[in-house]
Amino acid sequence: MNDMLQTLNKLCSFKSVTQRTDDPAFPYGEEANKALKFMLDTCKGFGFRTVNLDNQLGYAEIGEGDELFGILAHLDVVPVGSGWDHEPFAATVADDGYIYGRGVVDDKGPAVASVYAMKDVLESGRKFNKRIRIIFGQTEEKGPWSDMEYYKAHEELPTMGITPDADFPALYGEKGIFHFTLSMPKDKAGFISVSGGQAANMVADEASGSVNCGGVVRDFYEQGKSAHGSTPQDGKNAISMLMAEVGDATDKCGMANFYNKYIGFEVHGESFGLDYTDEESGRLTMNVGKIQMTEDTVDLLMDIRYPVTMQFNDIIAKIDAVIKDEGLELTISENKAPIYMDKNSELITKLVEVYRDITGRDDEPRVIGGGTYARAMPNIVAFGPMIPGRECTEHQRNERILLEDYLLLREVYGEAFKRICTE
Repeated sequence: MNDMLQTLNKLCSFKSVTQRTDDPAFPYGEEANKALKFMLDTCKGFGFRTVNLDNQLGYAEIGEGDELFGILAHLDVVPVGSGWDHEPFAATVADDGYIYGRGVVDDKGPAVASVYAMKDVLESGRKFNKRIRIIFGQTEEKGPWSDMEYYKAHEELPTMGITPDADFPALYGEKGIFHFTLSMPKDKAGFISVSGGQAANMVADEASGSVNCGGVVRDFYEQGKSAHGSTPQDGKNAISMLMAEVGDATDKCGMANFYNKYIGFEVHGESFGLDYTDEESGRLTMNVGKIQMTEDTVDLLMDIRYPVTMQFNDIIAKIDAVIKDEGLELTISENKAPIYMDKNSELITKLVEVYRDITGRDDEPRVIGGGTYARAMPNIVAFGPMIPGRECTEHQRNERILLEDYLLLREVYGEAFKRICTE
């Protein structure tokens, strides 16, 4: 295993699912803090200038000049779930030519590749015309992005930059992201117990529940297939499967009745009147990522990715119109407005040129449903790591990237840094 893969393997060993705490030493949990310190120590060992910003996040910098080129990466990951064929908290190079592990795509792998690309540029001896700063966030997957807000309050903003957390050749827009909860009183929901899924932005891969069916308590369990919340059509939602089974068994389960009427196996919000498409960014998606029971309610944790021309208030109005007579309450967790840039800007043009020169491919820049740190600061473009047409496995069990594609990242990023930041 070469040095870059060894570094990735160590970084993946930290179970850095964001855990918010009141401890200033570990604001996002001890494992997240270990990952941050490991990357800062690695960068310092390469001769980079490093700063830990009060354990909220950190950065490492090389180069000279008034302008600052930023690389916004994140070291947190989504929960692992079950059913992995390889150890999730490692970077395992398997016989099938893939690297497996939670974060190898999203976003620990690209973060490590970016660091090694910076190292290559530093060691090349080229003269810099800009500084290059990689910023290590810790809460991209579980907003709000208090880490990025802390950075903006205390540090210099990049003049321009990338986030290596999406697709090649470059992205000039991202749909809006709306996370919310629909809650039904427990006495109306009809479940004795119910649980399923990991997070709003993941397709639920397991769900279970117990229901009184005509005086007989029946237990239900469904196993689906996880996928990223922005592409629910790529998964099989176990919550939807569970609700369908419960609905077939009894009509006394209020939550199942509501779910099967307005959600079912739909992934575009059709029965909510939300099925909207625009030319710029495509079709709205809706995902139910988690179901949970509290002391008083049964809750659905949901994720909507809405087109760049759609208005957020219109979404709220449509949802309210459905739930007002169904006995549910809407709680907004987070709304990130869409971003949309000029796809012919100088930065995007240069990045696409580098990608095409190295790969020989002619892929076009595009808009995605995923959400990246490109929203956090102006003039940041999502750039890699996924080559179009490759299977997307982020947020799924057996997250993986082709070894050859991963090694190519270092070359693509390194060449981009040279062309943009050196003479």
